[in-house]
Amino acid sequence: MTFAESVAGPHISYADLQRRDDGAPPGSSWGLFDNPGRGTANFAGPAQVRLAAELIKRGAVFSLDYALTAFDPPMSRSRSAPVHTITCAHEQSRDDSLDGFFLQASSHLDGLRHRRAAGFGFYNGVPNGDIAPGTPALGVQAWADDPIVGRGLVLDVAGLLADEGTPLDHVAGPAIDANALDRAAARQGCQIAPGDLILVHTGWAQWYLDADPGHQSEVREQRRATGFAQDIALLEWLWDNKISLFATDTFAVEVLPVLETSPFLDTAVDDRGMMHQELIAKLGVPLGELWNLGPIVADSRATGTWDAFLVVKPLALVGGVGSPCNATAMR
Repeated sequence: MTFAESVAGPHISYADLQRRDDGAPPGSSWGLFDNPGRGTANFAGPAQVRLAAELIKRGAVFSLDYALTAFDPPMSRSRSAPVHTITCAHEQSRDDSLDGFFLQASSHLDGLRHRRAAGFGFYNGVPNGDIAPGTPALGVQAWADDPIVGRGLVLDVAGLLADEGTPLDHVAGPAIDANALDRAAARQGCQIAPGDLILVHTGWAQWYLDADPGHQSEVREQRRATGFAQDIALLEWLWDNKISLFATDTFAVEVLPVLETSPFLDTAVDDRGMMHQELIAKLGVPLGELWNLGPIVADSRATGTWDAFLVVKPLALVGGVGSPCNATAMR
């Protein structure tokens, strides 16, 4: 019996994944999904979509994307905002193009090609040679052809920590413990459900956009940003709750610089101990970064409604590493 056969079903835990001895990386979901190109997006199936559709009551619609050019200068020094050019073949015609279009410079999804597991390969064992422009393996087109749809649940971590007397200081770039997710849900009176698309509000993206140039330059140069602590507890929370997508309004989901206590310092040497290899290359989690959560959080605080019908359909770019999230929530 293979590992996948021995642990198949709804009760496999992250602790089980850590005990893998079948050649796949410990802590990975390799071989467990019928459609591995979608990763944990598989958790949001037809049943979850049908239930989520019942959440549309008022006809309120929220875009969760910032403008493509919003982050200028972007937090990442290796990316830039695109340059938009409008052209015309004749007076009655207009076309346009984008130059320097980095697909992860504004609100986006990290695809399953974004990281590989050192010593093992890309998610589900896809070899390096299959990762090229135009090749389909693990490309973001898997989520465009079969969009990630289900119940989006807002977790207002910023509001939680402010209530607890420890408001987030984004200049300092604090680390957030995974247990804040359950505390936020309890504060809101929400239950986490299998297949949920989690939207974590910290306020970081809007803080960065509103910050004076001095503070922007400071955090960019020091690569310092609020995010989740590098800790197995976050991986366990995501897998054991069967989360299909994990999106935040932070720069990298996880805190930067990486904590000296990161358990991944030895396994993710090239990433200086980041969790991205664990989240993307091993678990297969679609990661959302720099999402625009301000309007939907304001509505949640005003109405006490924290969930929504959520559609995430990235670019249909065959072989894409990442993509603007193109996320829409409806209530």
